[in-house]
Amino acid sequence: MDLAKGIGVFFLHPAVYITLLFSILIGYFRVKRERKHFRTRILWGWTEFKHLLDGYVWAIILSVLSVAIGLVVPSSWLFSYSAWMILFILLFVYQLGSAIYAMALGAITLYVMNRYDWSFHISSWNFTGFNIMQEAVVPIAILAGLLLIVEGILIQKNGAANASPKLVKTARGSEAIEYVTKRLWLLPVLLVIPGEVISTYLPYWPQFRLGESTFSLILFPFVIGFQQKSRRALAVEFFPRYGKQVWQLGIIILVIAAVGYIMPLISGVALIIGVIARLLLSYIAYKKETTGTFAVSAQSKGVMIAGVLEDSPAEKMGLLIGECIVKVNGHKVTNENELYEAVQINAAHCRLEIVDVSGELRLRQHILFKHDHYRLGLLLVR
Repeated sequence: MDLAKGIGVFFLHPAVYITLLFSILIGYFRVKRERKHFRTRILWGWTEFKHLLDGYVWAIILSVLSVAIGLVVPSSWLFSYSAWMILFILLFVYQLGSAIYAMALGAITLYVMNRYDWSFHISSWNFTGFNIMQEAVVPIAILAGLLLIVEGILIQKNGAANASPKLVKTARGSEAIEYVTKRLWLLPVLLVIPGEVISTYLPYWPQFRLGESTFSLILFPFVIGFQQKSRRALAVEFFPRYGKQVWQLGIIILVIAAVGYIMPLISGVALIIGVIARLLLSYIAYKKETTGTFAVSAQSKGVMIAGVLEDSPAEKMGLLIGECIVKVNGHKVTNENELYEAVQINAAHCRLEIVDVSGELRLRQHILFKHDHYRLGLLLVR
């Protein structure tokens, strides 16, 4: 019962409600842009909110690992990390949403405060610095590595599925598409913190003793923000590859951080390497995807598919983003008007000839109903 009460205090953390609110705002602004560019919404407005807890299984795994291997983190670091995390959420620019940034800044904040003997008084609580480069840096760096692994897996699995097309102009003035993913993921992770800080304010918070030391269990909200766009590569190719790079980095950081049990300074180095490498991954991906040709752009040989709406005839036909429709019902098409005129030639049946992303020609057909003629569920590059 006491543990249940303790877990319930998780919902007192302001980051939980800020994350909920901003996940809704992400969906709102996305739908607004989609309606402006395509005159329809592509994904449900609550999609980002619905998938906020996509990583709950990994949160459970992290909780078990953190308790089993004894990742004891100081409460002062949790407060510092929370402040940076909330700031990044409020900025609404989630290229800096990786948890490792706020984790490293939280550690640096405590180190600087300890070095210069700074402190802050918030109500009855005194926030002071902490010599983070002692043993505390080891669990923080290990936790950062674990969260990087989870971040990479979430990007690899969900990045392409939630990528939203955005119309842009090429250097020649023609239309092209870039795909944007902007997400927040909330991970409730069970942590062990030393001392009796929490019990001072919450007498019923569960505690346990190990020797002469007292520890508390808390369910803490870690937030992972992600924002990236692809245009040179299709989203289904880019995001899985990018996610794999992130979780591979997480494994490297985790291994280096674990060596810190022998020499804590190494864990501090691992944290710094993680921040720099994560920034480099973002920068390199950004530069690659903002130069060169577009994977989805206007074509003279046919009509390029920029998106496929859910539960539409196009989805039932298995049409995919990046494919080019060259013939409809035997008639060659080069623009959207020609496509829908050709669709209406046969009031009951639609037969498409498509060039896929590998350049192969394939055929797709579907029985049409009256309401399907003017809207197949396709978003096209005009």
